[in-house]
Amino acid sequence: MQMRGMYVAAVTPRGRQEDIDFGAVFEILDRLCAAGVQGVVLFAAAGEYAALETQERSRLVYLAVKRSRVPVLVGVGSASLSTSVALAREARDAGAAALLVPPPFFFPYQQDDLREFYMQFAAQAGTGTPLLLSNTPEFTSGIATRTALELLETGLYAGIEEAGGDIEAFACLKTASAALGFSLLAGNDRVLTRARFGEGADERIPGAISEAGCALPELLMALDRSMAAADREAVARLDALLQEFLGWVERFPRPLILKVATGLRGLKTGPLSVPLSAARQKRLEEFREWFGAWLPVMTRIAANG
Repeated sequence: MQMRGMYVAAVTPRGRQEDIDFGAVFEILDRLCAAGVQGVVLFAAAGEYAALETQERSRLVYLAVKRSRVPVLVGVGSASLSTSVALAREARDAGAAALLVPPPFFFPYQQDDLREFYMQFAAQAGTGTPLLLSNTPEFTSGIATRTALELLETGLYAGIEEAGGDIEAFACLKTASAALGFSLLAGNDRVLTRARFGEGADERIPGAISEAGCALPELLMALDRSMAAADREAVARLDALLQEFLGWVERFPRPLILKVATGLRGLKTGPLSVPLSAARQKRLEEFREWFGAWLPVMTRIAANG
């Protein structure tokens, strides 16, 4: 199994009662499909899965798979093995294209415990839908490269999303991917270009899962096309725009700026998940002003490559 191209991790719009706004999610799905993304990821870290009820998550997956014109990948992260397995089974039955499996959140786990978690998960989740390791050390226990390779060598997992931002770890996985045939997805926007494009045209370009792509699909798709064409100058221009946007993302709690920027593109995202201090609110207004001026420039450059 080899997953190529640009997959986008969607934010999860919320209603006034903190429930999922299904209609708003469908609008985001429609926008991303129209932009030409390879697939959409629900309930990655950008989707704030830790704050959502499992029943809501399963219902959205069922409806989103029917709505989407591209494959839907589903994150099944939770605080326990049993809940992640239950989410996985329901997503599989709903028709998810693949399942992203991060380590259990909140408590730190050692590598031998993570290996046992993943072995039991694969045994209990059943077959029929590809399972992907999801290394998200900003939010969960990190999966060491050695641990990941041991799990991938079992053949139980079809690939890995590497979102840790460690270029050396990504390079190691890329070498192993060529030998073992598993899918490798770059999952950290900050190093996405370096991880995927490497030395350029002679390298096989891995797939990617982008959070920023939910707000800026045309930028990420233009970047993807420029990599495929080995247009190094265009890649550099587009990556510079992405890095500029990420500079704002990192000044706020995740994924606040992703949701605000998506909202500024005319899509509903609902209330912010956390309150902001007066100083941070002022900085948020600065972002809104900056984004309004930056967006036309980005759109023009993305359109021209």
